[in-house]
Amino acid sequence: MPKKKPTIPQLWDMKREGKKIRMVTSYDYMMASLVDETDIEMILVGDSLGMVVLGYEGTVPVTMEEMLHHIKPVVRAARNTFIVGDMPFGSYNASIESAIHNANRILKEGGADAVKLEGGLNVVQTVEALVKAGIPVMAHIGLTPQTATQLGGFKVQGKDLEAAKRLIEEAQALEAAGAFAIVLECIPSSLAKIITEKISIPTIGIGAGPHCDGQVLVIHDMLGMFKRFTPKFVKKYADLAPQILDALNTYAREVAEGVFPAEEHSFGMSEETLSRLY
Repeated sequence: MPKKKPTIPQLWDMKREGKKIRMVTSYDYMMASLVDETDIEMILVGDSLGMVVLGYEGTVPVTMEEMLHHIKPVVRAARNTFIVGDMPFGSYNASIESAIHNANRILKEGGADAVKLEGGLNVVQTVEALVKAGIPVMAHIGLTPQTATQLGGFKVQGKDLEAAKRLIEEAQALEAAGAFAIVLECIPSSLAKIITEKISIPTIGIGAGPHCDGQVLVIHDMLGMFKRFTPKFVKKYADLAPQILDALNTYAREVAEGVFPAEEHSFGMSEETLSRLY
């Protein structure tokens, strides 16, 4: 049966039926077209593109224009996959009006099916306003990379009683505000299990253990293409960087030695035409 883009109610049904939701990031036409050929239900065009595509140290520098630039080709490529566009830092924390304006752009100009934004109780009113404006919202709590400095760096969240209670409260508040799903990043798996059981919308884990309703990974991490660092929670399903380096070095050597291009990679012309050129 051909793959068909899931709807939000169908994603909710997957949670109720105990079916796991699969999600990966993608930032360009080529990779998104490959994802679209798989059984993966969702693509996140994440602001992680700042590190893995644009070479920034983190996600904070990513702009709305850069997000839109990468969302558009993913939408063109992945017609049968549900696409979520990340709202970058600064696009929703100034005012509710600017949040609605920028989220509208992600849907209208980018063509995404939904937006994602980071934060807990501090963004509940924003989420509620976006949903009332007709914009589907995926929430994101736990480790929130855009504000990691406030959290003491990139480390596991919710390990003590008060922090764990707060995350449960935030998840419930975001559900009440109308979020259709919540990303749980870098929290203990036992806490993720409790949150998943306490809310009726899907939880999508990244470094949150096996009890979430779905999982998401940065595609460059899972394919072994990003060499700067690999988070502990990532499983490498391939190790492409060494293969790519080997191919590039082989190409460089063959060009230097005159091995490439060979006759089979070249175009010919008739002897008669050639003789008239001399």
